[in-house]
Amino acid sequence: MPLWRQALQGHYACQARQVRQRYMFVSIQELEAAINYWRNQSPASGDALELCAEASALAKPYAMMIVQGSARIPLDVLDETARSALKVFLAR
Repeated sequence: MPLWRQALQGHYACQARQVRQRYMFVSIQELEAAINYWRNQSPASGDALELCAEASALAKPYAMMIVQGSARIPLDVLDETARSALKVFLAR
């Protein structure tokens, strides 16, 4: 196989890994944007100004990321409500 073809295949394999990896993690910036999206969709209500279920589910891992100093977390650590809220936000 020619060297150029090997390099090209390596390039595409690297891009495929990056795409797979991108969808396995969520960044703190994405979580913050998703929380703000849900806060705009369903503003806090009541005397206690409670967040909607989606924003609340996303706020928990967001707070842990701040405390731990994490820039991103695996998607599989999110509960179902948070994953669903994030999926809706990313699909908009």
